Amino acid sequence: MERFKQKLQAAAIPFRENEPLAAHCTFKIGGPAQLFVMPENEQQLCSAVALCKEQAVRYYLLGNGSNILFADEGFSGVVIDVSALDAEIAVEDTVLTAGAGVRLAALCKAALKHGLSGLEFAYGIPGTVGGAVYMNAGAYKDNMANHLVDVCVLKDNTICWMKKDELDYAYRHSIFQSHKDWTILVGRFQLEKGNQNDIRDLMDARRERRMSAQPLNKPCAGSVFRNPEEIPAWKLIEDLGLRGHKVGGAKVSEKHCNFIVNDDLTATAQDVRDLIHEIKVKAKKEYDIDMVTEVEQLYW
Repeated sequence: MERFKQKLQAAAIPFRENEPLAAHCTFKIGGPAQLFVMPENEQQLCSAVALCKEQAVRYYLLGNGSNILFADEGFSGVVIDVSALDAEIAVEDTVLTAGAGVRLAALCKAALKHGLSGLEFAYGIPGTVGGAVYMNAGAYKDNMANHLVDVCVLKDNTICWMKKDELDYAYRHSIFQSHKDWTILVGRFQLEKGNQNDIRDLMDARRERRMSAQPLNKPCAGSVFRNPEEIPAWKLIEDLGLRGHKVGGAKVSEKHCNFIVNDDLTATAQDVRDLIHEIKVKAKKEYDIDMVTEVEQLYW
């Protein structure tokens, strides 16, 4: 790791040692990363990833930290903070191009500013473009893949553009989840001309509905489980009698049962994992349904 740090310093890429990961995720859970790298531009991001591969150093690309559960012990390797990038948004006619580190809220506001419709569903989703493209984030029967044209990717030490139909998109799924060594750099989105007032009204309505229905005033990581085909995840968890159920400081939200909240900031990652396991076991026993987690879990 010392040689790795020396190479980062030589490339003038900012980093911190033993950075608490709880400060970089919406769950507010997680021990320190051995190294926390903060590239300031796309070139530094590519260099940091290349260094990790060259030095055989384990690494994780972090966006806004809104869909991740870090380990209590932290992360034995390098966390690269993509949200630190000085990412830009470009608009050409009805096409919006954005760097991986751009917040979804900023992307939606840029679309609104230029009278472009299509991303209203995403307003209020905490996350970055890179994370949303990776997870195929969605809401209100819409998702990122529906509007994506292509993605600029660092793949096998080469930067290339990949068309949407190459990316195996499905519900909360993309090819990037099985190719974690590929790095999303830029996303390009095809939108439609719309009435600015109508776009603003729909964005506000979506955000207000999200705020009223979800426990966003408490540390959490969004929806914990993907919806099974048979029944919405929240309804299944409620039918299991688990609304408000706690394991340590981790609690099934009373506001929305598919959210686990870090109640009073006392939850550990193990508390959350134990609660997830309990829900899975009961769903399998009572309904013969295999619950699939949407939240990524990162181990030491």
